[in-house]
Amino acid sequence: MAVLTETERAACWAEFMHDPANINAAASGLTKAQIRAAVDATDQWIDDNATSFNNALPAAVRTALAAKQKAILYSIVSLRRYGVL
Repeated sequence: MAVLTETERAACWAEFMHDPANINAAASGLTKAQIRAAVDATDQWIDDNATSFNNALPAAVRTALAAKQKAILYSIVSLRRYGVL
């Protein structure tokens, strides 16, 4: 899967900035441009490491799940690890 478009990245940035849970990011002295750069870097990291994540999955899961399902799996585990879920 390709990286997000500029419009999609802007939507991610706006969602992050408007989520009350992330107010401290702006209050910590980070600029909007710095947070946008973090969105861009995160998107690029996901693209760069997708194969590694896929290869880390058990073979049965790797072959049975669609890319979207793997993304949901990754998101749920990540959010749970950091106490968001």
